[in-house]
Parts: sequence; structure tokens; C-alpha cells
Amino acid sequence: MAKHCVITKRKSSVGNNVSHSKRRTKRRIYPNLQKRKLINPATGRQISVVISAQGLRTLTKWDNEGKNYDLREFLRD
Repeated sequence: MAKHCVITKRKSSVGNNVSHSKRRTKRRIYPNLQKRKLINPATGRQISVVISAQGLRTLTKWDNEGKNYDLREFLRD
């Protein structure tokens, strides 16, 4: 599965685990990625994409506003 969202471009980042004694060890912080099959409004066909939860909210907002978009353009990047 891809490691970044096709809409928001969110990807994993690096941070620290901090113990009670303030010792720091490296850790990875992962975005909330999900594999979904979505209907492309430009073509009416189903496309399988890896998208974050925030990206799903963005697409829902665009659909409610009536914004025209093509999911194939996001997959090219």
C-alpha cells in the first residue's frame, strides 16, 4: 500500500517518544491512510485509491459544493 495520501499528500513523519525521565527515542508518526474504491465524478468509473481520513472529508466537501474534479489527475503526481 502506498505511504501517502493522493489528495492531501500526507505522509509519515519522524518524532520522538519521550519518557518520564525525558529520554528521547525516535519513532514514526503515520497518517490515517485507508484504501478505498471511489467513483470518479469525471468518468463515472470506480478507482481504487489510498486516501487519508482528511482527504475523504475534503472530497465530501467538494461533492457538497458541486466542485468538478478528476481523481485521475491526483494519481499522476
